Amino acid sequence: MTSTIATRATAGIATSGRRAGSIGLWLVMLAQLMLVLDATVVNVALPHIATDLHFTRAELSWVLNGYAVAFGGLLLLGGRIGDVFGRRRTFLVGVAAFTLFSLLGGLATSPLLLVIARALQGLGAAFAAPSVLALITTSARDDGARNRALALFSAIASMGGALGLILGGLLTDLTSWRWTLFINVPIGVVVLIAVPRLITETPRRPGRFDVLGAVTATGGAVAIVWALIQAGDVGWSSPRTIGGLVVGAALIAVLAITERRVAHPLLRPELLRSPSRVAALAAMAATYGGMLAMFFLMVQYLEDDLHLSPMVTGLAFLPMPLSIFAMSRIVPRLVERFGAVRLVIIGAALRVVAFLPLTQLGPDTPFVVVMAALLLTGISAGMTFMPLTTLALRNVEPEHAGSASGLFQTMQQLGGAVGLAIVASTYAAFAVPGDFLTGGRAGFWSATILSALALAAVVGLVIRPRKVA
Repeated sequence: MTSTIATRATAGIATSGRRAGSIGLWLVMLAQLMLVLDATVVNVALPHIATDLHFTRAELSWVLNGYAVAFGGLLLLGGRIGDVFGRRRTFLVGVAAFTLFSLLGGLATSPLLLVIARALQGLGAAFAAPSVLALITTSARDDGARNRALALFSAIASMGGALGLILGGLLTDLTSWRWTLFINVPIGVVVLIAVPRLITETPRRPGRFDVLGAVTATGGAVAIVWALIQAGDVGWSSPRTIGGLVVGAALIAVLAITERRVAHPLLRPELLRSPSRVAALAAMAATYGGMLAMFFLMVQYLEDDLHLSPMVTGLAFLPMPLSIFAMSRIVPRLVERFGAVRLVIIGAALRVVAFLPLTQLGPDTPFVVVMAALLLTGISAGMTFMPLTTLALRNVEPEHAGSASGLFQTMQQLGGAVGLAIVASTYAAFAVPGDFLTGGRAGFWSATILSALALAAVVGLVIRPRKVA
């Protein structure tokens, strides 16, 4: 009798622990959604921000770029810090910084204060985001639970941009642009209070911290992201663009040389020895670049050419997150049946098909064509993000999960910067004053080509199969 009671009590405690862990992971992914949303949530609010704080046109782009440079440039460092000092601790520090500077950004009274707050938001996001993915991959009970969690994480990553546009439009029209930043504060506070009670800390990994690797990786990534963003404004032949790319490439070269000689490298060279992982990293960069390029052009088309309000513009993107979420429910089963590589190929091909009609936009294009393209883009994103994440993190040792997550998300952010720089340059080269469509069609061709490159990156794994590591 006593034994039975003890057994039931133990089972009850185990069930309660699993339930608490599941709630904790949901909160961690809610925080990830908050981080991803902030890359686009202020997009549709930019005209209101410019009017309220008296931004110049050149300054205004740094409301977006300040976040992107800090986020993309510091992800590798954030991932390694999580591996060394504990992922829950690093995640909470990042969320605390992100929440604080969201509040300060919402209270900003000058362009400089807002840009600084956005950059420091990006720093917090870079510390938190790699630990989210690492906590998911190391906390799941089994492969099935891990695949389901990765599917939800990937849905958040892929639909976050569209949700940011929707939420930004609603908040700007119904309240004020400041609420695109204030909305993060209650979410951040809930996460900071609840997660320490629901998620256990990962072990610290003893060893020296790779200071030279941190400096070269962070400096190289920041320089490259900054240069790519600048290219859209000042051109590819500008000394600023060329100088930033040269400095970034030199620092990355130093990183590649030194990381082979240190005992505890920031970026482990063996992470890049797997063909499937390298293909997944390249495909993610091209995929995210194409999607951000499409967002950039579509917002301009809806607001400038169709003269829709920020709220209606945001709602026009609704088919994307709905289809992505629907796909996230079935993708784990599809991966088990068809394999990650084949699913990525199908999804990338669908995205090319979705973008092609946008290259032919004209004054008489039915709006249903645009909505169908957005719906198909959502389906394709839902099919590709989770398998790409699986390929990138497969067979990574638990103690290096943060570094691998940071590398994966760095490639995503670099791809986004490349995509935006290419499409902005293409649009500017073909633009006609007062006519979005001429430059817009050329820009959509750029986004389509980027999506085709994502397809090419993974097709090679089927044509010439190798051992997946």
